[in-house]
Amino acid sequence: MVKNLKLLIVAVFSFVSVRAQDSTKAAAPAPKVDSVPPSPATTFSGSLDLYYRYNFANASLFNNNFTSFTNSQNSFELGMATIRADHSWSKAGVTVELGFGRRAQEFSYNEAYQGGAVGAGPTPYFSLANVVQAYVYYNITDKIKLTAGKWGTHIGYEVVDAASNRNYSMSYMFSYGPFYNMGLKADIAIAGKSAFMVGISNPTDNTTTTSQNKMFIAQFSTATPNSAWKFYLNYQGGTTSDSSSLSQFDLVLTGTISPKFGIGFNATDQTRKITVLGSSSNVNWWGSALYLNWDPSSLFGLTLRGEYFEDKDNVVTPGSFSEVTLTGQFHLGKLTFMPEIRYDNSNSSAFFKSDNTPTSTAFSGILAATYVF
Repeated sequence: MVKNLKLLIVAVFSFVSVRAQDSTKAAAPAPKVDSVPPSPATTFSGSLDLYYRYNFANASLFNNNFTSFTNSQNSFELGMATIRADHSWSKAGVTVELGFGRRAQEFSYNEAYQGGAVGAGPTPYFSLANVVQAYVYYNITDKIKLTAGKWGTHIGYEVVDAASNRNYSMSYMFSYGPFYNMGLKADIAIAGKSAFMVGISNPTDNTTTTSQNKMFIAQFSTATPNSAWKFYLNYQGGTTSDSSSLSQFDLVLTGTISPKFGIGFNATDQTRKITVLGSSSNVNWWGSALYLNWDPSSLFGLTLRGEYFEDKDNVVTPGSFSEVTLTGQFHLGKLTFMPEIRYDNSNSSAFFKSDNTPTSTAFSGILAATYVF
């Protein structure tokens, strides 16, 4: 009896052991397969700028200003509040930057104001004026990237975002050059630090248009091996309407001379062909500016800009202008205070005195602040 009981216990344990081994085999992990990598998180950033401007002539009827974004007198003003979202996955990505305020509206003037005239009534496409940038891109290879949408123009030294400029007031070249492009472009790396860009876009500063005309845009860029000096040669050209066309060459040079001293240079030349009643004529404006940057510490910097703008054909301004601007930057973390003084001179008495009589000079001061996040 005892012997039979022992045999039964051995048989039971043998059965349980076999079942456990079968269960273990059944639970073995499935063969590995390739999985789709998770999508990275969207990154958000933004900025805000505001300013107070005072022209010391204090003419009651005029602001003595012929450049963008600071056309006010003795008034606290909001410049632009922006929010930007960036996302990329695999070889593709997207950027959307929305802007609100007078700076955003004047930047997208063709969408904000009827006829593109600042201060005119709103257009049916007014909401497009809040889109500072919106584009998608795809990296065909590690050397070729395609981009489609709206982006800030490649031409010039200054940009629309105040926090990215060392002077708060804008140059004449920025104010009368292109602001942005809407189209398709290809960025192609050549070798080392050299690259070029080619593209096609709507006529300058038009997010939406019924025109069949298009602009050709291009850029060649290069730099020294340590990127201390950078060089950009920019171009835009094409037919802007049935009766006019333009061609513009632009040069930008930046250099780091020492950890505390840097330099920037911008020169541009635009020629327009205008046809009226079957008769064609060429008109031209050009300009150049030198930027001297000094940063004695991480808390404080100075930038001196000297600019000459020649418009003898009165293409965009009433004559020719020169200006000298000195701007300080006090950095308090993400907050930067920018006190600025500016002297302008014209060859056509384009400015006005306190009694509203013409004068050739203007002197103004700005206190601005920017915050980035």
